[in-house]
Amino acid sequence: MNSELATALKTIVGEAGFLEGDAVGEKYYSDWRGQGDFRPNIVLRPASTEELSGIMKHCHEAGQAVVAQGGMTGLVAAARPHLNEIPISFERMTGIDELDARTGTMTVQSGTPLQVIQEHAEANGFIYPLDLGARGSCTIGGNLATNAGGNRVIRFGMTRDLVLGVEAVLADGTIVSSLNKLIKNNTGYDLKQLFIGSEGTLGMITKAVLRLSPKPESQAVAFCAAPDFDAVANFLHHMKSGLGGDLSAFEVIWQNTYQVTIANVPGVKAPLSQDHPYYILTETMGGDQSRDQERFEAVLGEALETGLIVDAVISKSHAEIDELWRVRDGLAEAMASQQPAVGFDVSLLIDDMEYFAAEVTRRMTASWPDACVYIGGHLGDGNLHLGAKAGSLDPHPKEEIDAIVYGLVGELNGSVSAEHGIGMLKRAYLSSSRNPAELALMKMLKQALDPGDILSPGRIFAPDDT
Repeated sequence: MNSELATALKTIVGEAGFLEGDAVGEKYYSDWRGQGDFRPNIVLRPASTEELSGIMKHCHEAGQAVVAQGGMTGLVAAARPHLNEIPISFERMTGIDELDARTGTMTVQSGTPLQVIQEHAEANGFIYPLDLGARGSCTIGGNLATNAGGNRVIRFGMTRDLVLGVEAVLADGTIVSSLNKLIKNNTGYDLKQLFIGSEGTLGMITKAVLRLSPKPESQAVAFCAAPDFDAVANFLHHMKSGLGGDLSAFEVIWQNTYQVTIANVPGVKAPLSQDHPYYILTETMGGDQSRDQERFEAVLGEALETGLIVDAVISKSHAEIDELWRVRDGLAEAMASQQPAVGFDVSLLIDDMEYFAAEVTRRMTASWPDACVYIGGHLGDGNLHLGAKAGSLDPHPKEEIDAIVYGLVGELNGSVSAEHGIGMLKRAYLSSSRNPAELALMKMLKQALDPGDILSPGRIFAPDDT
């Protein structure tokens, strides 16, 4: 980057928004997957949409590549800077602009942490239902850019279902402000969906109008054990039928994953014995604690009587709810404890999951006899998380494991990314889940909105493939 451009950018953001040299800390080139390969020379921290617009006008004219950064909790290396890229951190663009109780919306700046949004909504009698383990660190802009999923998709949907409008800055600095509060708005293309899930490659989201839900008056959680996978699938149908729209979570943990969680995650206690094939955390949220708890227990009782589950622990207090959720939230840490391992986030039809789990294990052990596969996730919405390791080999055969898992996902017409995005780490397997016509249209959109390829280049598509 030439000194003239650096001077212009520093003029826009000021001393507080311009970091260089030793002031560029590790957090600007590391994420939850680890440290990146390149330490950036400078980092820009705009404080407003207008400042970001000014930055992009200069970068567009100079052909300078940039990468958007939120909480750096991503798992596909999308926010790590490449050589000669300028990271644009949204850490100064934080705050809640408005909570509109009449429309049930909240307008927020993109650098605001998810947990701050959740707490503000709850303090005003609402919930923002998106919830994931990184809630204290991740930012809403990153959530939108990756179309985050989380624990309660079965009831409330993905992030794109929870957003009514966005404001974004395009590659040339144009501000597209579509901060719509209307639920019904059929006035042409839904422009916000261009940016949600695009991982910063089509534009950078600066603000969003979020859709809130009334704060539930009741919550109950059960941790159950099932004898086989057919019982798990039928139990899900049973809970949907018995609870209807009040069913808010249905999380499943395979036996060996449960055992690793209990053994390796501090503060997690075993709610049930460790000798069952499958474990399920299921949750209901409603409007009357006494009535809803009674209904929840009745539906669970029917499942016990018919053999869909063989044991269950039901929460009786908020402390017990937190304790049971701690088991599910411990999955990521449990899988991380089994290093070296390769992590996966895939979507499949429920009818294919049992075969998928068995076949992944078979193919892994055929290549590496001491291989292990750990599985758990949001089965209610078809999303499984895997940790796969080929014993203690060094170097660990990551590419070979990727080929096994993603190859099988492709055979089953599943998705290679359920909720984490594509970034750098999954782009080689994007064609397993997208057909040629879809890929061609995605590339056309990228070319139309970012012809110079300066917005997070190399993410989703390889640099020479756009």
